[in-house]
Amino acid sequence: MTERVIINLDADGNATVALNRPEVHNAFDPAMVQQLTAALKKLEKNPQVRAVVLTAVGKNFSAGADIGHMRASAKFSRAQNEAAAREMAGMFQTLYALKKPTIAAVRGAVRGGGTGLVAACDIAIGTRETNFRLTEVRLGILPAMISPYVVGAIGARQAHRYFLSGEEIDAAEAWRIGLLHEICEDTDLGARVGAMLGDLYLGGPAAIVAAKQAIRDVRDKAVTPAIVNATAKNIAKVRATKEAQEGLSAFLEKRQPAWTVPASKKRK
Repeated sequence: MTERVIINLDADGNATVALNRPEVHNAFDPAMVQQLTAALKKLEKNPQVRAVVLTAVGKNFSAGADIGHMRASAKFSRAQNEAAAREMAGMFQTLYALKKPTIAAVRGAVRGGGTGLVAACDIAIGTRETNFRLTEVRLGILPAMISPYVVGAIGARQAHRYFLSGEEIDAAEAWRIGLLHEICEDTDLGARVGAMLGDLYLGGPAAIVAAKQAIRDVRDKAVTPAIVNATAKNIAKVRATKEAQEGLSAFLEKRQPAWTVPASKKRK
């Protein structure tokens, strides 16, 4: 079987995960779903990994779910359809909940479920030629599995428009509504991702994981006494960790904390 997902991990803990079905614009079939989910879980367990960059081989990021497979699924039993859907939904959830910072590096066309992958990443950087479409309704289906991530990124009001219309979202509009954090020239994409990785590595690795979880804990919730109390307990717990003490000491001593030294230099 062709490798539908290519993984590269460098000496500094930068992991790049590339979708690899360029002949079909990186549409994901069951094999790609399984490979991407397995790759993400493997990287999450690897303590050497500092961050994960999701990208794609070829000129387009992803056409979303494979149309041929979706058409064939009409002959599946309901149980088979639900099992396949749960597997794909699990891929998005694995990416969203990953205990590493994630960056989507996006070029070209992004359709349907591909938009879900971008929205499930913590940070999304795209080129000026990047464009999105949530075309499910034009196929008589709906963007169900990606909805938690896309609505979380762009908000319900924008989702009402783009889920229903299926119209194209160019890079400028994607930035305006929050689907992309940054737009750059195609030739600058690698450099911009590298700069973002540099910013991420200034933060404590455990603190970044905790910050990701803190967002989920308070997202779309009213500021109740229970929430206020939970946030106080959270910071009190984190302040006592070795990582926090190292960070606070480094600040007071006007030096860089230990985690900012690249792994490749530590080995020398």
